[in-house]
Amino acid sequence: MKIGPFELASPFVLAPMAGVTDAPFRQLCRAFGAGMTTSEMTTADTRLWQTAKSRRRLDLDLDAEPIAVQIAGSDPQQLAEAAKACIDRGAQIIDINMGCPAKKVCRKLAGSALLKDERLVTDIISTVVNAVDVPVTLKMRTGWDPEHRTGNIIARIAEENGIQALAVHGRTRECRYKGPAEYETIAQIKDSVSIPVIANGDIDTPEKSLEVLRLTNADGLMIGRGAQGRPWIFRELLHFLKYETTGAPLAKKELRDIMLGHLKDMHRFYGEPAGVRVARKHLIWYCKNIVDSDEYRYKVVRVESGEEQIELTRGYFERGISLAA
Repeated sequence: MKIGPFELASPFVLAPMAGVTDAPFRQLCRAFGAGMTTSEMTTADTRLWQTAKSRRRLDLDLDAEPIAVQIAGSDPQQLAEAAKACIDRGAQIIDINMGCPAKKVCRKLAGSALLKDERLVTDIISTVVNAVDVPVTLKMRTGWDPEHRTGNIIARIAEENGIQALAVHGRTRECRYKGPAEYETIAQIKDSVSIPVIANGDIDTPEKSLEVLRLTNADGLMIGRGAQGRPWIFRELLHFLKYETTGAPLAKKELRDIMLGHLKDMHRFYGEPAGVRVARKHLIWYCKNIVDSDEYRYKVVRVESGEEQIELTRGYFERGISLAA
């Protein structure tokens, strides 16, 4: 799959997720074979970029191409200026968010709320595309609600105005993350355009990945919640795509090293106490992949220092554990 001049090494890419896909997590997913990772969603209002949160979200992976940044907003000129500012920082692909269903985003007529207004969608895309000389991509949903599935229309508008790839979450904004993903709708969107289409939604196993590729005829898959606590899913997907069999199960020692390495990277990236707080949600997700973790989970999400998180994790593995099925 190519996006502009960039040929991705893998058809499996990491979804940008606010509060999740920070620099340490993106690096970890790339190490396991993610073909592309994108920064967390960043506001197009550059006046807010001086906050600690925005500065971290704009800490780009300059050693991993293509360098993709996602921006969100509703003002075409503001989005264009933000795109240019991201490129000045090293971005090689600009992704426009029209998929986020969060109320605080949609209240500002950003994210998936934009799917209501085809004229504004056209203005935003054309303004951003004409303002930059790098590929611009679009993250979208199938529509605003089940009665207004405008995905085909938005996709055609996107292609006609210069978008070079689409990532489509197979639900409407109203559905949020409930109910089955609409792979048939994604297939219809794929049939309506000639640019690459990446399917997103409920892809959490290697077997499911091949099923979704078959059902949608998509060029690639975007993995979101399926990678939380399981960044090695990209290695599993690549193995299954090539051999149609599951690879060797993750060894306990490897899981230990993954978790300890990720903890240290978060502590280093955020410092303390922020790194300790951020690590807690990742530790909860990791615990879903191991059994008899209740006592460990209870303790490790309550300690206040990085050293305590590291020591508790080491101690847990030294007692001997089993991986979840």
